[in-house]
Amino acid sequence: MGDEQESEPVIGTGNQDELIMQQQRQIEREISESTALVGELEPIVSLNSEYSNDNVYLEKIKDLSSKYKHIRRTRPDGNCFFRAFTYAMIEQMLENSNELEQFIKLIECSKMGLLRLGFPEFTVDDFYETFMDVLKRVRDIKNVNDAKKELHTLFNEQGYSDYMVVYLRLLTSGHLQRDQEFYSCFIEGGRTVVDFCHQEVEPMYKESDHIHIMAACAALETGVRVVYMDRGSSKSNIEHDLPEGTAPSVHLLYRPGHYDILYL
Repeated sequence: MGDEQESEPVIGTGNQDELIMQQQRQIEREISESTALVGELEPIVSLNSEYSNDNVYLEKIKDLSSKYKHIRRTRPDGNCFFRAFTYAMIEQMLENSNELEQFIKLIECSKMGLLRLGFPEFTVDDFYETFMDVLKRVRDIKNVNDAKKELHTLFNEQGYSDYMVVYLRLLTSGHLQRDQEFYSCFIEGGRTVVDFCHQEVEPMYKESDHIHIMAACAALETGVRVVYMDRGSSKSNIEHDLPEGTAPSVHLLYRPGHYDILYL
């Protein structure tokens, strides 16, 4: 050991890329092991521990806690908007059986809409069937609290949860393509709406932006309020209702790059 010198490894571009990918996979594994796909209800003030030395965010949390009682965290894996949105929407519909039945009918019709747009049936089928299975399973549980427990269980089983996300991604893509003329003005870089859908909407782990939220709300005929909590100078958080003028059925907290569910 004494006189031996440890030579520094020479890393080519290919090796460097592989190391970066390995690090990314390790981070993803650590996130998966430490964070549930959909967490338990927590008081809003539980956010304080994340920002204990950050007065800007502590003020924002104080503002948030004046309007909301609880938060439900979702895994930060790029699917958080779609997972949070779908979960929160179904959860609140369990309180209203008529709303849930109307939603089930909407989803029943949605598969044919995707096929008419040219989505291959073999691609759509499994995701559609899983989405319908989850809806019917929670609908058939008469006790609301038990139905919510079942929803939580299913959304924390990777197979069910990810299939729910994929189907909502497909529905969002379908709506964007159906109304290309309107949405094309929101897409930069010379891409068509179809290109954008193939690259940014349909693939798993792709993060969501304003355009995804607008299209998802339109596809599912519902509204969402997104509360933006960032380092902006105001002590209050900015709120956006989408679509504008629609009473929100779902409330989400957005922190740069991530969505969680809020409860009044």
